[in-house]
Amino acid sequence: MQPYNIAIDLGNTAAKVGIFEGEMLVKPARRVEVAGLPALVEEVRPRHVIICSVSGDAAALRTQLLPVISSVYVLDYRLPVPVANLYESPQTLGMDRLAAVAGAAARYPGKHCLVIDLGTCITYDLLDAGGNYHGGAISPGLHMRFRAMHTFTARLPLIEPEAGAAIIGKTTRAAMQSGVVNGLLGEIEGMMARYGSRFFPLTTILCGGDAHFFESQLKGIIFAVPELVLIGLNRILLHNVSLT
Repeated sequence: MQPYNIAIDLGNTAAKVGIFEGEMLVKPARRVEVAGLPALVEEVRPRHVIICSVSGDAAALRTQLLPVISSVYVLDYRLPVPVANLYESPQTLGMDRLAAVAGAAARYPGKHCLVIDLGTCITYDLLDAGGNYHGGAISPGLHMRFRAMHTFTARLPLIEPEAGAAIIGKTTRAAMQSGVVNGLLGEIEGMMARYGSRFFPLTTILCGGDAHFFESQLKGIIFAVPELVLIGLNRILLHNVSLT
């Protein structure tokens, strides 16, 4: 039996799961319904499991898994991590942000890293070359911006984002596309420039569900690492196992 570990990034109805052997992701990450996680863990029979959740139900999943495997870690602000966390309210920090930063430290050691997670919200997180996590910024995500314009106005439609939006929109729909898509491109490139002016040279890493949408549209050197949160969770898991 291979000495696998499992990292679980838990969502409201589904989870993203990575199976690791040491530092290596040995099988493509996949989405699994939360109800199916105990069966998956029983099938793989890993040595250790780590769970990250922004919805607050990681402890309940841990209780479900304990009859299958005794070594289950839950990432919260009290769990040791392989970076120095300088966030001033660690108990309010989204653990997926901390996991992504740990992933950046594992993939790009000794570099200033800006992690941009393009999900429901967009988060910007700064890790310096010495392994210190400083915090960052949170702003509305791509789909949230379209929904907000529709929800809080009387006549603007709900539309889906389109790549390559014209800078000058000549219809209402095109103007909405320009405002959201080009506005976000400007925001992201501006944040990259501002962080880069303080931490140079800066390695920029994209992750999250909308990373693919922006990857080819952004200017500058960036790295897209879709599994960054899972990589970071596994790194945190290995760090904690080494302490026991």
